[in-house]
Amino acid sequence: MDTSYPREDHSLAPSHKRELPPTLLTSPPPRDHLVWSIFNTLYMNFCCLGFVALAFSVKARDRKVCGDVEAAQRFSSKARCYNALATAGSLVLPLLLAALLITGVIHLSKLAQDSVGFFTYQFSPSDQEDK
Repeated sequence: MDTSYPREDHSLAPSHKRELPPTLLTSPPPRDHLVWSIFNTLYMNFCCLGFVALAFSVKARDRKVCGDVEAAQRFSSKARCYNALATAGSLVLPLLLAALLITGVIHLSKLAQDSVGFFTYQFSPSDQEDK
């Protein structure tokens, strides 16, 4: 009698076999957006939203592995939302700062041109004769 390993009993009825939940059979598993979250975390975006997205992505992957599709879908949705915010912040903030910088440079150049015109005032010959 060999008792070193618990062995499977192949004489079980097919109803005792482990079956997948019906939600896994009908719909694809939720995406965990892990690569997108890692990119946003490494990019060091505004307010560390990439790190928050990474935490939710890992939770979504853990729940997906455990078979809890509903929780995986919730965490996946949150990860997608935070990733979208992080990506938008990473793209919009530099563009906004560049626009403000360009606008400031244009304004300062016009101001400098006006001040040069003020300091290089030419006196007319009739003004010099009055003195």
